[in-house]
Amino acid sequence: MRPELIQTRIDKIARLRELGVEPYPYRFDRTHTAAEVLEGFEGREASGETVAVAGRILALRPMGKAAFAHIQDSGQKIQLYFKKDDVGEDAYKVFKLLDLGDIIGVRGTCIRTRTGEPSIAVQSFDLLSKSIRPLPVVKEKEGQVFDAWQDTGERYRRRYLDLVLNPETRRVFQARADVIRTLRESLDSRGFLEVETPVLQAIYGGAMARPFMTHHNALDMPFFLRIALELPLKKLLVGGFDRVYELSRVFRNEGMDRSHNPEFTMLEFYWAYADYNEAMDLVETMFRESLAKARGSLQFEWNGHALDFEAPFARKRMVDLIQEQTGLDVLNDPEDALRAKLKERGVKIPEFAERGHLIEELFDEFVEETLIQPTFVTDHPRAISPLAKVHRKDKEQLVERYELFICGMEFANAFSELNDPIDQRQRFEDQAALREKGDDEAQVLDEDFLQSVEYGMPPAAGVGIGVDRLVMIAADGFSLRDVLLFPHMRPEEGRAGDDEEGEAAEEGE
Repeated sequence: MRPELIQTRIDKIARLRELGVEPYPYRFDRTHTAAEVLEGFEGREASGETVAVAGRILALRPMGKAAFAHIQDSGQKIQLYFKKDDVGEDAYKVFKLLDLGDIIGVRGTCIRTRTGEPSIAVQSFDLLSKSIRPLPVVKEKEGQVFDAWQDTGERYRRRYLDLVLNPETRRVFQARADVIRTLRESLDSRGFLEVETPVLQAIYGGAMARPFMTHHNALDMPFFLRIALELPLKKLLVGGFDRVYELSRVFRNEGMDRSHNPEFTMLEFYWAYADYNEAMDLVETMFRESLAKARGSLQFEWNGHALDFEAPFARKRMVDLIQEQTGLDVLNDPEDALRAKLKERGVKIPEFAERGHLIEELFDEFVEETLIQPTFVTDHPRAISPLAKVHRKDKEQLVERYELFICGMEFANAFSELNDPIDQRQRFEDQAALREKGDDEAQVLDEDFLQSVEYGMPPAAGVGIGVDRLVMIAADGFSLRDVLLFPHMRPEEGRAGDDEEGEAAEEGE
């Protein structure tokens, strides 16, 4: 940013104060939003009603003793018509000190210009906030944006400007709010209780992931940001809450890509006396309700794929999907055959890997990207699912677990929850052995959780839904960063491509 551009605006602040104008007043009596004015425009124009609206100036077109401007209020633009004779000579001097980006409040009546555009004929106005840093150049004419601010990194870092300059960004986060509200309504209407559990935990668990660690000064011991919501919520099942959920942030100290962010929003719910089959039915319904609300349709294109959420979601066993793609009978073929297939793809196999881990690797490598339409992948290996109940038809190798995949990405993970305290303790001990062999994502033994299960936990279904990924579909986003207001970014070492103020191409008359 050229310093003289900022200094010019700072000088205007001094000039405004010389004229007796405070450029940062405390409040403004607004009677309507821009959207409300436009919604009832015909009646207000006919009645001569005075309206008071406020917003940020995105276009200015002075014409001697008159001027047009556009302000934006909550994403809605409206045209203003200033006339020196109407606002007065002193106020017009103030008007000439306004810039793009300033926030103003105006009072006036509704009129149509010669071209028929709904506008407000300004009778008086107040400067509400003087902008000293010019907005990036964005030109608009006849509803089309030219030279839009599209530098992806800058948009993520300075989301506040992205929201001002790109209307589509605002729609993304309105869709996000719709999804989150609908998810809550889906569970609330079915008798689930929303609860809050600790973000900082002495022992992390509930998922296979690496944590963020901090130090608790008062207790003088290490604490961790939670990697999942699961274990505290299952303790509430023990305590007698039959249907509970939490929708909140979790943290995993792992990689970043278009479908992963170390801080993300998770919905987990636990349903006593249900199993993973009933949880599949409910998740399918919740996805339909959320997408219908946000997109208005259940058949649409996303990331180059025509998706159909009206049709029943497919339900296929993990081992069957692997056999379809590789020809391997992964439960019965020799482990060497599984290893050989992975080596064909150059997959590095950890030393601690056993059959269950090999099955997971084969699924990731050969199957995952083929699952385009909504598909529940069921009945996972026991070795990779330490919190899931053993499968009622194959107690030795499989558990009652599913993951929901869409366009090659996982969107939900669910179990018939393990409530056998002896089996659960053994699973945690098996995880501890894997950790000693080098599996740093193996789960940590949580003695307090084990003791809670020993008091008796009812049979239950448990589900985790990646809310940010669901919002990607709902808002037609390509990356998680598109649907997070302030995604994690590497700190800037300097501003590349500093913005310069330009003339707005938007015209009104």
